[in-house]
Amino acid sequence: MNPEPSFPLGIITQIRGKCIVMRGSDIDTDRIIPARFLKCVSFQALGEAVFADDRTQLKGEHPFDLSKNQNASILIVNENFGCGSSREHAPQALLRWGIRAIIGQSFAEIFYGNCLALGIPCVTTTEADILQIQNTINNDSNENWSLNLTELKLKNPYRSWDIKMNQGPLEMLISGNWDITSQLLNNDKKITDTIKKVPYLNNFIPIK
Repeated sequence: MNPEPSFPLGIITQIRGKCIVMRGSDIDTDRIIPARFLKCVSFQALGEAVFADDRTQLKGEHPFDLSKNQNASILIVNENFGCGSSREHAPQALLRWGIRAIIGQSFAEIFYGNCLALGIPCVTTTEADILQIQNTINNDSNENWSLNLTELKLKNPYRSWDIKMNQGPLEMLISGNWDITSQLLNNDKKITDTIKKVPYLNNFIPIK
């Protein structure tokens, strides 16, 4: 697992770093984070448990255990990634491992939405491009990759690939509107002023 990373905040237009390849279609949320970890009180330790059963089975040969993939921030997957149950723990586990963007052929709808709520872009491209990107990464673990949301490009030092993202989620990320917590904090005065104007919140006395 990566060292405790800073979490996404505000406007997101570009993610830089190393890529990690996770091959296979229909990788579901139960594989991403097995059900027994859903009992956690907080999401804090989920990064250590991401793909826990798959990693145990592969005995150190899982992509998330290989030394060359440590500190990776961009995950490259195949078709229908994140299918299965709607557990928000799955993108939380990926986030806390260090993943900041996911590129694939397609994503399960609820997983996609849960990632957006955390500031993790899920972008798509063709099957042929995904296979080419995965092969390129496996042959060269160069860390100088970038996912540019304003240009809709994935780039390494040698070439680039076109990517796609629905306009609504894309605008939320590049405007920062996905980040509800930061919006609330940045508008504290407006919220306080509004509260003062709401009759049932003025001079409210809680029942003891």
